[in-house]
Amino acid sequence: MTEKEILIVEDEIRLADVMKKQLEEYGFRIDIANDGYIGRQKVESKKYDLVILDINLPLINGYDLCRDIRKTDRKIPIIMLTAYGSPDNKIAGFDTGADDYITKPFDFRELLARVNVFIRRSGAGIPDSEKIKIADLEMNMNTKTVIRDGKKIELTAKESLLLETFLRNRDKLLTREFIIEKVWGIEFDPSTNIIDVYVNYLRKKIDKNFCPKLIHTKFGFGFYCSDKEL
Repeated sequence: MTEKEILIVEDEIRLADVMKKQLEEYGFRIDIANDGYIGRQKVESKKYDLVILDINLPLINGYDLCRDIRKTDRKIPIIMLTAYGSPDNKIAGFDTGADDYITKPFDFRELLARVNVFIRRSGAGIPDSEKIKIADLEMNMNTKTVIRDGKKIELTAKESLLLETFLRNRDKLLTREFIIEKVWGIEFDPSTNIIDVYVNYLRKKIDKNFCPKLIHTKFGFGFYCSDKEL
């Protein structure tokens, strides 16, 4: 089996070295960049299976680097690993295209578990022909391309995963707990509005200028995807 390659973009040299050593013990091949500029050079010159990315970086910050990566690669998993733990920071991270968000200090076992989830998911080998359709919307599950009424719709990584979760559970009422576990991989925090924010983002892109509406809210229960009201 080919070793999976991970890029760590982290300016705390000791922390980066420790993560490198720990991940290498589990069979991963690790490159390190200690600033955002070198990080960008590395992702432009080499294909990685996953990126672990700090936010507070010299030269190019993690938000901007994440946006740069997403311009050319919409599928590579990106885990933000940062001391910035406020809800606004997390939403900003997901907005730039991050797939996951871990705050420092952290337990290496949690990081390893998250890494393994994304590595398994990216290597699942979904056939090119697997597409899910509802009304005039179609999503290719391999390329994550979304078309509605003949128009290509650009989604962020999190919006894409949210839509995929809805499509794979068509006509089912999904609770907030279910959605946040499937899309963010974290325990549900009743005080967070992150689900409402991202459902709103998704509606603006796939529903606002189209009929029928596909994403529905059942107040007090959750959300569902259907071409009809349940």
